[in-house]
Amino acid sequence: MPAWSFSSAITLMLTLGLSSISTVAMADTVSFPRETLPARTSLPNVSPLNSDLANRGAYVARTADCMACHREDYSGGVPIETPIGNIYSTNITPSTQYGIGSYTESDFKNALRKGRAPKHQIYPAMPYPSYHGMSDADISALFAYFQTVPIIDKPPEKTTHLPFPLNIRSLMLAWNVINVPSTENRSGLTPVQQRGEYLVNNLEHCGTCHTPRNLTQGLDQDRYLSGAPLGKWFAPNITPDNDTGIGRWSERDIVTYLRTGKLDKQAYAGGPMAEAVAHSTRYLTDEDLSAMANYLKVVPAIKTDDYLIPVNVARLPSPKSTSITYDLLEQKDYLAKAKADQSHVSINQSSHQISNQSSSQNNNPNRVMGNSNSPKSLYLTHCASCHGVDGYAQPDARYAAIVGLSSIRRAKPDALIGVIAFGAKGAFNTAPKMPGFEKDLSHAQIASITNYVRINFGGLPSSDVSADEVKRVIKEKG
Repeated sequence: MPAWSFSSAITLMLTLGLSSISTVAMADTVSFPRETLPARTSLPNVSPLNSDLANRGAYVARTADCMACHREDYSGGVPIETPIGNIYSTNITPSTQYGIGSYTESDFKNALRKGRAPKHQIYPAMPYPSYHGMSDADISALFAYFQTVPIIDKPPEKTTHLPFPLNIRSLMLAWNVINVPSTENRSGLTPVQQRGEYLVNNLEHCGTCHTPRNLTQGLDQDRYLSGAPLGKWFAPNITPDNDTGIGRWSERDIVTYLRTGKLDKQAYAGGPMAEAVAHSTRYLTDEDLSAMANYLKVVPAIKTDDYLIPVNVARLPSPKSTSITYDLLEQKDYLAKAKADQSHVSINQSSHQISNQSSSQNNNPNRVMGNSNSPKSLYLTHCASCHGVDGYAQPDARYAAIVGLSSIRRAKPDALIGVIAFGAKGAFNTAPKMPGFEKDLSHAQIASITNYVRINFGGLPSSDVSADEVKRVIKEKG
């Protein structure tokens, strides 16, 4: 990492939360006009009363995504799902009794790089295998920043209690020998790609979610960034493979997604990725996001079996009007008409069924009810009020447009099933949380909605997700 100069000009940059990479140097490597990018969110937690070093540490805290696990006030208690059970984050405010107020900078460095607190080993749910590569300068800045954080003098609401023998923290010493460090720097990278490598591999610790695990639950380096299960979610392949990864994304696409959590007709961040955007990447400078994008385009491409079905634009719906995505009254009226039309169709079909049943002496009521549970009826009833009749939603109100999203075009429907069953949280606190329908709808009904969405909003020619597949996903991830 380049050395920092604390001249008055750099001080101003630090207060604004800019990175240490030279804007001039970066400008020669960015292949698109940065002024066309979505605006970054202003960096909070910087103050003219704090030292330049502490204000730089505020930016490092964002790049390291500390808040996603420890909360915005660093009080901890957030559950982190792991194969061995939930591990709860700790209080990392300067409280001497409950936080890290008694840590020296050397203690702080050991915790970040080795997973070693002064009195115990830390579970690798805290991504010290990635933080192992943090620079001394960034650790010093981060330590200085944490001295300025308001003290929370109480323990987290929940703490980690794992069963024997997993509660023996000294076992992590052997795990560390095998799995730390978890990544190695590549040779032959440009200075910008080196910065991107540092951000992706170390500070942002992308591999923690997007890399499959080996038998010891360390990162499988042979499949680095190729996608991995993550609790109820699946972190997708982010290598530059064209068919199964993000190889068809431009650098601008990557930057836009990291800045906003969405990419028109391609992707929408939910779950852990939404948290990463909300707490971290939306605050990063154009230079740092561009460096990450540049690096992600040169990591080794890995092809997996969960390929993306190419989007067929001709099969995607068009919005009813140019105003419907923000005119809520128009949306309401359009939805009411669509429901009325569908109800009329269902009544006619049911009448036809009843006639056929009478003639055949078959009075099975389930056949009559089937039409009210048609895929379109289910979508209009449970989904359209948020996502829109045509899938274009209400972006101004932060309801997600779902037309063309990669998550509904994957060969494996597990990700979409999971979102419908368990719900999702958007990238920003102001975004409404999507409810899960696991308890409200049957497996067959969830399968019907899944198929309807994949065909009508993913542009797929067909989809045959079954109730059994839904049952499997809910059992595996529930």
